[in-house]
Amino acid sequence: MQDILFQTRNAAALHSPTDLGAQATTDIAAALTGVLADTFALYLKTKNFHWHLSGPHFRDYHIMLDEQSDQIFAMTDPLAERARKVGGTTLRSIGHIARIQRLLDNDADYVTPQDMLAELADDNRRLTGFLRAAHAVCETYNDVASTSLLEVWIDETKRRSWFLYETTRTAP
Repeated sequence: MQDILFQTRNAAALHSPTDLGAQATTDIAAALTGVLADTFALYLKTKNFHWHLSGPHFRDYHIMLDEQSDQIFAMTDPLAERARKVGGTTLRSIGHIARIQRLLDNDADYVTPQDMLAELADDNRRLTGFLRAAHAVCETYNDVASTSLLEVWIDETKRRSWFLYETTRTAP
């Protein structure tokens, strides 16, 4: 009995007032937390490739990936805070990220710069899809604030995909 009281008290301590309703809170927080896990995975992969680049275009790629990783990281706090603002909870650990991320890690000892950029372009395209799916969930519940944020991130993610794609193209 004491365990149930402890769990109830702890759950109440994290409760944030919202007008969205219990199901909306559950669905929106889950959608945003899934995107957050993928955002952290993409951030770390982008940094990994930024740190391990080599070759004749090192400086240009190194700077581009540093800029992109900063933009990706900037999404993390607003995503987590939106999940909390709607009354839900969000990520708690790296292990939690690993359990729910959909983007794959890359632990290879060596990846060519072209393969790095192509993989990041693909991951950013996939993240765009995850952002759109989260947008649809938020739109279902008329969560205008979340949909607005997601729209900006969709545009930013599509821009990163475009830059990465163009960087991997060969001259005609």
